[in-house]
Amino acid sequence: MRSIIWILPALLAVAACDGGTQGAGTTTEEAEAAGNVVGNSSASKPSGEPGTASESSTRAAIPAAMRGRWGLVRADCTTTRGDDKGLLTITSDSLEFYESVATLDAVAEAEPERIRASFDFEGEGMTWERQVELLIEADGETLIRREHGEDAAPEPFRYTRCPGGDPR
Repeated sequence: MRSIIWILPALLAVAACDGGTQGAGTTTEEAEAAGNVVGNSSASKPSGEPGTASESSTRAAIPAAMRGRWGLVRADCTTTRGDDKGLLTITSDSLEFYESVATLDAVAEAEPERIRASFDFEGEGMTWERQVELLIEADGETLIRREHGEDAAPEPFRYTRCPGGDPR
């Protein structure tokens, strides 16, 4: 009976292991450098340890070149009547549309001017997930948004950066 008491905690510890390549003692930065982390990760230094980074500063983010305000048509950027239905505001971790918000979930591919990631959407009392690809064209003033997967829009959306909409 005594041996079972000692074996049980060991078995529970083994079962609790995530089986992945990122251990509990690995920081997000170490795992990313080794290519072992994609998207939001709970890996970080334990809180209370000196130099602990906040979770928001250690997880994947939408590239800086994409952040700001974008309009499907120029009037989306300038209207004062609240009819800016084609306005897209991009932050480090979200896409904000007229009647919905998409929060960055997991990044599949990322470059300074391109990202493909899964987003959790919420709007008009509904929630859904969608793979989204964002691409900045060479002029830096045009953003292409493509959706992938079931119920995705069949054609890409083409946005123009709003005047003063570049947060860089």
